[in-house]
Amino acid sequence: MLNVTITDSAQSYLKELLEKQDCEGIGIRMFVSNPGTPQAETCIAYCRPGEENAEDQQLQLAGFVAYFEDRSVPFLDEAKVDYANDKMGGQLTIRAPNSKMPKISDDSPIEDKINYVLYNEVNPGLASHGGNVSLETMSDDGFAVLRFGGGCQGCSAVDMTLKQGVEKTLMEKIPELAGVKDITDHSDKSQAYY
Repeated sequence: MLNVTITDSAQSYLKELLEKQDCEGIGIRMFVSNPGTPQAETCIAYCRPGEENAEDQQLQLAGFVAYFEDRSVPFLDEAKVDYANDKMGGQLTIRAPNSKMPKISDDSPIEDKINYVLYNEVNPGLASHGGNVSLETMSDDGFAVLRFGGGCQGCSAVDMTLKQGVEKTLMEKIPELAGVKDITDHSDKSQAYY
């Protein structure tokens, strides 16, 4: 269920921007790039007729339609878009407190579950050694492909950390996961903890 607030001032500002595009039926599309990661960015883009996706959730606003990427909806929960006048003319602000860390449920995609465990349970422990791990992709055979960084890159104990720590934790929390693979170049030992 969509839980996004677009204030009246933001709607007025966005409507003015859309009118300047001189395109009948143009709306906005809101989504999160790199959702559920520290690199998450909440974005608003023009959405010309035909650019919306069938899965998008729609919200009729004052004079235009807002489309919300279905994949981004959990990350946009409690988001607020506001516009405030200032000395420079004004500023549109987007606050999406759940964009970097979604609320996870049994129905969440496996990537979201993995990121949740990595950022809440695994990385806090690795941070004591200046390290971190992130999900690069999911392999076709159900393995999480991970990249280690910071003090973990080039660390002599990374194999033990991967198997005894990261993989064990992920497999306990996400039983549908086939395993983990490490694609880190560990030949660079400049930041290594050990």
